[in-house]
Amino acid sequence: MASVPSVSYSITVRLEVPAGGRAVSQITHVVENAGGIVTALDVNTAGHETLRIDVTIATRDTQHAEAISGALERIDSVKIHKVSDRTFLMHLGGKIEMQSKVPLRNRDELSMAYTPGVARVSLAIARNPEDVRRLTIKRNSVAVVTDGSAVLGLGNIGPEAALPVMEGKAALFKRFAGIDAWPICLDTQDTDEIVRTVQILAPAFGGINLEDISAPRCFEVEARLRELLDIPVFHDDQHGTAICVLAALTNALRVVGKDIGAVRITMAGAGAAGTAILKLLMHAGARNLVVCDYAGAVHKGRDDLDDSLRWIAEHTNEGGYSGDLRGAVKDADVFIGVSAPGILNGDDIATMSGDAIVFALANPEPEVSPDEAREHAAVVATGRSDYPNQINNVLAFPGVFRGLLDAQASGVTLDMLAAAAKALAEVVTPDELGPNYIVPSVFHPEVSTRVAGAVREAAGGRPRTEA
Repeated sequence: MASVPSVSYSITVRLEVPAGGRAVSQITHVVENAGGIVTALDVNTAGHETLRIDVTIATRDTQHAEAISGALERIDSVKIHKVSDRTFLMHLGGKIEMQSKVPLRNRDELSMAYTPGVARVSLAIARNPEDVRRLTIKRNSVAVVTDGSAVLGLGNIGPEAALPVMEGKAALFKRFAGIDAWPICLDTQDTDEIVRTVQILAPAFGGINLEDISAPRCFEVEARLRELLDIPVFHDDQHGTAICVLAALTNALRVVGKDIGAVRITMAGAGAAGTAILKLLMHAGARNLVVCDYAGAVHKGRDDLDDSLRWIAEHTNEGGYSGDLRGAVKDADVFIGVSAPGILNGDDIATMSGDAIVFALANPEPEVSPDEAREHAAVVATGRSDYPNQINNVLAFPGVFRGLLDAQASGVTLDMLAAAAKALAEVVTPDELGPNYIVPSVFHPEVSTRVAGAVREAAGGRPRTEA
């Protein structure tokens, strides 16, 4: 449940009210008394005796929206015609579409775009398969692939319910990097079937973005596809998150004057995101790390280690700490959470070192209350949009894929991810940098282009040129 009214639960109520009198002011008063916020009030039609008005209201959740609608209906002389959920309206009929880039105004244009002219292009590609990138959408296309097993914080909700999220991802690719992305929601959670399906779909795409596939299956799917395919395979839940965390931590350490190789880092979460963050931080020079999961610290002495946890145990926690998360946080310089809500409190953060950094990224409810954390830590970041320093993957994946596609890269490396993180961090200038501004806005005009350029350079590619 949202704690404050949010645009995510925004409704528009169409009301008929008397043309004269105090009806409009009554409406605003009733909404505010019920805890909502009137964000817009528009007259739809006007008559001598009545007005039809649309009132847009930010609410906390569905139940709150229903309660506000009921309160409005109880106002004398006010009649409700329709209540519309603005979020659902945005999704009505889907959020993306395909459209032709070339005109089809006459028979000549039709003959060149399709048969018989297109046959010449197909034969050219058959003779030289590399031309497919130059002569088709492959040069600018990404498949956004999910099995619906770990969608947002909603869990295993299946491919149909995952489709609105994948559509949204495709819309972000287009908005922030000009990439044509296609949602591919698979009706299977069998690893072999996922791998084979993506393999046989791959020729039409320049890159594969794996999304919302649960751990540990996501690790095997990604590893096998990287072996099989000659195009980049990027798991955004892992690598997009890791890029954003490294960029944010780079700038947070600048704020407090500490070095990544010297700080002690405690992490909560050893799943897909946590493991990717860990590997990228180590690649960037982090040395002193302890990772905790639901059973406490990951260490070599545990008897429940799978392959992924065993790798973590062998590469972290040199001191062999075997206690719980609260003990691991004590005296740490940095806490990074990608786990579960409410597992720490302000008193726990108070035991950290001076000028502590807290990234509580569980969403929508973080590992520790941001307000409590801010009482004791120098820098706090979350995954939420209603606090400063939102760690949002849209800062990374559009630019990363833009760079990969432009370079015609065949894979993704840690060097590319580190380059993306460095470029993202540098978007924040020294004059702007501060405890409440360690990552740029997702709407900053240079984010995607700077990240793309860094990835392209790391991949050994050249700037994009049109055919």
